[in-house]
This record gives sequence, structure tokens and C-alpha cells, in this order.
Amino acid sequence: MRLMISFAALFFSVVLLQLSSGGVGPLDVLSGTELGFSRQEIGMLGSAHFFGFFIGCWFAPRLLGSVGHSRAFAAFTAAGSIGLMAHMMVVDPYAWAIMRMGSGLCVAGCYTVVEAWLQAKVTNETRGRAMGTYRMVDMTGSLAAQGIVGILAPADYISYNILAILCCAALLPITLTTTEQPQTPKSPRLRPGLAYVRSPLAVAGVIVAALSSASFRMVGPIYGQEMGLTAGQIAWFLACFVIGGAIAQFPVGWLADKYDRRKVLIWLSVAAIASCWITLETTDWGVTGILLASGLFGLTTFPIYSVAAAHAHDFATSDERVELSAALMFWFAMGAIAAPYGAALLIDGYGPQAMFVMLAVGHGLLIVFGIIRMRAGRTLRRRTRYIHALRNSFLIGRLTGRSREEPLRDSTDEKIDPPRTP
Repeated sequence: MRLMISFAALFFSVVLLQLSSGGVGPLDVLSGTELGFSRQEIGMLGSAHFFGFFIGCWFAPRLLGSVGHSRAFAAFTAAGSIGLMAHMMVVDPYAWAIMRMGSGLCVAGCYTVVEAWLQAKVTNETRGRAMGTYRMVDMTGSLAAQGIVGILAPADYISYNILAILCCAALLPITLTTTEQPQTPKSPRLRPGLAYVRSPLAVAGVIVAALSSASFRMVGPIYGQEMGLTAGQIAWFLACFVIGGAIAQFPVGWLADKYDRRKVLIWLSVAAIASCWITLETTDWGVTGILLASGLFGLTTFPIYSVAAAHAHDFATSDERVELSAALMFWFAMGAIAAPYGAALLIDGYGPQAMFVMLAVGHGLLIVFGIIRMRAGRTLRRRTRYIHALRNSFLIGRLTGRSREEPLRDSTDEKIDPPRTP
């Protein structure tokens, strides 16, 4: 209990950071629309966020080794706060894109510090409770952040100042804590090819997960506006997506531990295509139908990253887990950088429904590739545990690696020696 209390400062910083970073994406969409930005320019802002996020994931461990945990956290929150406060000083989409890179850098850098701190302090006995609490705090903060959209006025200096204040406030718990700072962790090597060597299907899965998540969260408010939703209703639209994803974690995790994970990925994509079709068919059902469709979309797409990551780790050795997690994060970031801009282009050219057509096509390709991979070879008899994999920094593998080593009960499949590329 004492150790968990010592983590309270870290978790409080996470909540404040989520409220700030989670609110800026939807607010930028509403503000950009009011200021006359094109849909492509609004999509560019979402892509810029994930570009900054990728840079932060790569750079943060190195800065952490140079200046320490608290100073690195302060530097990254400063970058995020500057980007937020400067929004209404320079009203230009390309300037905003640079500012959003600062926000993405802030998110990746701050989460790297938090996860490095957690990794240094947890023990085998407290790891499960610490990670469970961390996931719950992260999900709660993400959910609460969506509600901010319905409160803050778009294209307003005060609105962005409030988000900047929340970002600055995230500094207080972690810099004022009396807990001794841990030793700087060794940063993992970034080897994107490792993920493909261990599992091409896992790489395809995380890219499609990025396509779904980044498009919906960064461009979804445009769809909501086109459907006639108010700012408050758009907040619920995004929140339902997060709620659906949270609900899905336990049942999908049970299925992924019991059955062939390739089949689970394929059926999740089948369900995702069905949810895209339902979304397109419920546009005349009013606000309730749109919100229910959003929750269903989150239910079917949110767990795909975790299932794909679990499948890749089945074919990794213990000393590869940290680098494999970083490699999967790399491919997720690549997909997330491209997705918002592509979704915005399609909406601009073919209407709001085009985004869900694009997502359905992406999941259709994952189904085809999954079937091809199933024909290439069978899966392992002994597998790692399914873990709700957070996508916050390249260091997340340090926190989840030991949990994956806990053995699962053997499946009923015949024991074989599968290829290293499932």
C-alpha cells in the first residue's frame, strides 16, 4: 500500500496530462472549422501530433539519461504548454501543425518519464497492482478528456490557456514528490524490422489499429460536425469510443488467451467492418444511434493493438521483449501519422461516410492478410498472456515484459515447431 501511495504523484500527473493532451485534438478540429481551415489542414494537425509523438518516443530516453526524470518531465511539459498557448497568437494551420508536434512530443516524453519511474520502483509482487492502476488511471483520464470538448469554446484564447494550465499543473505532483528519483534506464534500441521478423501479421495489426484509432480520435469530430452534432454531443461521441474500448478489454483478452490469436484478429476485423456498416446505416437514427455506433466501433477496434502485440510476443525471447514493444510502437506511430490526413482528404472529397469506408477497407485487408498468414503456418502451443498494451512510450515493454513471461495453460493444439514468422 505504501508503494502504491508513492505512485499517487505519478498517476495524478498522468490524469492532468491526459486532460490537457486529450482535449487539444478535438478542440483543434472545432476551432479549425470555425476559423475556416480546410479539412485537409485539420487532418494535417492530427498527423503532426503523431509525428511529434514519434520524435518524443525516440528522443525522450536519451534526454532522460542526460538530465534526469524531473528535469526531462519539465522540459516536455514546457514544450506542450508553449504549443497550446501559442495557438491563438498565430492563427495559421501550418503554424498550428508545428505546435501540435510540440503536444505530441510532450505526451511521448512525459509518459516515457512516468513509465521509466514506475519500472524502477515496482517489484514482482507489486507489478500487477501498479500496472492495473496505471491502466485504469490512463483510461479514466482519456475518458474525462473527451468531456472537455463540450465545455471549452472553440477558437478561444481562454480555452487553449485552460489546457496549457492543466499541462503545467501536471508538473507539480512529479516535481514536488519527496520520493527519490530512480536511476536512468537504458533506452531500448529501435529495430522496426524485429517486429516484422517475429510476426508480419502483428505489424499489419498495429498499423490497422493506428488507422482506426488515429482517424477516429483526430478526424472523428469532423464527422460529428457533418452529422449535425453539437460540441457537447461530439464529446460524448468520442467518449463512447473510449468506453467501448474499455469494455472490450476483458472479453477479448479471454478470447485471445483461449483461442488462436490470428483468428481473434480476423474476427475483430470482421466485427469492425460490421460496425463501420452500422455506423453508415444509423446516420438517420439521430444522436442516440450515432453514439451507440461509436461505442460499437471502439468495442471492435480498440483491442486490436493488444491482440497483435500479444501475438508478436508469442514468438519473442525474453531478452527481445523491450525492443519488440518499441518496434510495434514504431509501426503504430507510422500508421497514426498517415491516418488523420488521409481520412480528412477522403471526407473532403467524398463526404463524411468516406472515413468509415476507408476504415472498413483497412480491416478487410487485415482479414485477407490474416488468412494468408494462417496458411503459412500454425501458431505456438504455449503463448504469452494477453495484456492491455498501452501505447504511450517505447519503454512500455519494460513494464509489461515480465508479466508476459507468466505461462498460460497449454492450448489443445498439437505441439509443433512453428516458423519464426507466424
